[in-house]
Amino acid sequence: LGADAVRNSDGTWLPEIASELVDKVYSTYFPARGDQEFALAHPQTLVNQYLLSARHTALGTAALEIDVMEGYFRDQFAPHYERYERFWEVTDRTTGQVVPTENWQLDRQRGVVTICQPTPWHEYTVAFLADQLWDSTQMYNYITNNWQDDPTRVKERPYDARKHPVWEHTRQALTDWLEAHPEVDVVRFTTFFYHFTLVFNESGKEKFVDWFGYSASVSPEALDAFEAEYGYALRAEDFVDAGYYNCPFRSPSPQFLDWIDFTSRFVAAKAKELVDIAHANGREAMMFLGDNWIGMEPYGPYFPSIKMDAVVGSVGSAATCRMISDIPGVRYTEGRFLPYFFPDVFREGGDPLGEANESWRTARRAIVRSPLDRMGYGGYLSLALKFPEFIDRVEEILAEFRSLHEATGGEKPACAPVRVAVLNAWGKLRTWQTHMVAHALWYKQIHTYLGVIEALAGLPFDVRFMSFDEVINGGDSSLGDVDVVINAGAANTAFSGGEVWEDLRLQDTLRRFVARGGGFIGVGQPTASLGTQGQADRGGICRGSIFALADVLGVDQEISWSLSKDRYDEVVPEHFITADLDGDYVFGEDPGDVVVTDPDTSVLVMERGSVRASAHDFCSGRGVYLAGLTWSTANSRLLHRAIMWAAHREDQWDCVLASSNPDVEVAWYPKSQLAFI
Repeated sequence: LGADAVRNSDGTWLPEIASELVDKVYSTYFPARGDQEFALAHPQTLVNQYLLSARHTALGTAALEIDVMEGYFRDQFAPHYERYERFWEVTDRTTGQVVPTENWQLDRQRGVVTICQPTPWHEYTVAFLADQLWDSTQMYNYITNNWQDDPTRVKERPYDARKHPVWEHTRQALTDWLEAHPEVDVVRFTTFFYHFTLVFNESGKEKFVDWFGYSASVSPEALDAFEAEYGYALRAEDFVDAGYYNCPFRSPSPQFLDWIDFTSRFVAAKAKELVDIAHANGREAMMFLGDNWIGMEPYGPYFPSIKMDAVVGSVGSAATCRMISDIPGVRYTEGRFLPYFFPDVFREGGDPLGEANESWRTARRAIVRSPLDRMGYGGYLSLALKFPEFIDRVEEILAEFRSLHEATGGEKPACAPVRVAVLNAWGKLRTWQTHMVAHALWYKQIHTYLGVIEALAGLPFDVRFMSFDEVINGGDSSLGDVDVVINAGAANTAFSGGEVWEDLRLQDTLRRFVARGGGFIGVGQPTASLGTQGQADRGGICRGSIFALADVLGVDQEISWSLSKDRYDEVVPEHFITADLDGDYVFGEDPGDVVVTDPDTSVLVMERGSVRASAHDFCSGRGVYLAGLTWSTANSRLLHRAIMWAAHREDQWDCVLASSNPDVEVAWYPKSQLAFI
């Protein structure tokens, strides 16, 4: 394979001769776990996490008991009772009202909350702070690899960097470890202090997964520090969020954004101290973008200050590849390709070869646009060696990766003269990370929109991610360097926007942008605001459309409010956007009935009486509607053409190195005079 570096994996150790075989030795390092003796000696340092109990309905006026741990894995969590009156919260979910603490009691022995006089037929929940007894990643590895049969394996307990004496121990432990391991060239921090939200059910199976969740970054110490700095106290509800846990599909509340910033500043400052220790000892510092990465926001404002040498992350798609390769503030980036060498894939009936081909095929589109500096694989080599055809294929993939770098010398490929902005609630903070639940896993509800990001990751455009707040606060100047804006998502999500579209500053700025010649592409339920239609508090005047920018797009969504209108929409036979496509479109899940609102709208595709693709002129600009864009090479070509048309650049189509075959993409390197397809 020509490997120039090797690292250990969780639960393994490198042989002493490792440094003689490669140029560099990486070693995983866990700042927030790994010293079981310390963790057991300091039980007060456990990481805390906010959880929400099961919902229970009061069937009468009799006292209602709720076992807060019902449905949770008791090996992973236990209730945290310190100052529970302050940090726990009982809520009447039917009314949304918090139940006063004097109206409920806690039995610590049983972990049961009793609501003394509930309102009959109302639902109740308990939001509670829990101790994390078992590190989430080690727990996953333990269960996946059947470590329960190995008596030498322990269930590692995590500890919180905010709690005394963890930080003093963490600094000294790293110093001692570096002295004890002179063979290690690169300290591969398995991120840092707080794990993404990963909760297991009573059977030890995954119950709730949110790669962007901050539920495990909370503690009494952190909450007190936050209140002292910001001047207001966060509630349990600010974290459990009615059971949604502030997942990225929810429009983030001001409180949650404050918490992300607060946590990120703390984590970045502490991470820098550890990086400085590694540098002072002559070692490189690399971060794995996963597991305990919360607070280490790679596109946040504090990440460059940490001075990491490198970031490595798991590559599961073109989007996740760009998520790693575009990270600012590091000297180099590295992708860990799939499959991971674990027994869930490397087993009889598994398909490691197929997964390797799929991982490389999807990621290669992004690599030719924004190359990773390095690539590798992870897991247990002994498993991979049982599949020689897999090793042979990896050798070919590595050779192709090297040839790209050798041929181009680090040159970036040319882009079309069109700048694209993806508009949602998260903006730059979630660059290349939109519509993801757990990294690159497939979900029925997201593939319709994730295909937009996946397509952009390999298309020849400069892409930026912009928040609604940037447009609202920045006005026209915020879009000064943008040619086409894309708003993609389901209604009432952070990605479509929901009620943010009731802010007239947002509407007016986008309309002016398009009217003056800009392009606007809406996917799914773009600019949809369903929650305020026809309400009296809007002055008694209903806007008359579900899509706030229906006038720009020329289409709107039918929700059975205008069925009395007769419609005579017809598909146009030819259009630039669909010129070289065969018509076999796959838009994904059905967003609902979409109808034409302007007779000048060109309907490009219609299915079952609903518009699936359309084009519309708005003053000097253009609007494009797509019902969805699940990933495929044909859909990538569809978006490519839609962007060029929306930007009034269809006359330059032949100049952007678009192949005559829609299934073939081209990356052109002008200085090297090379093209990769």
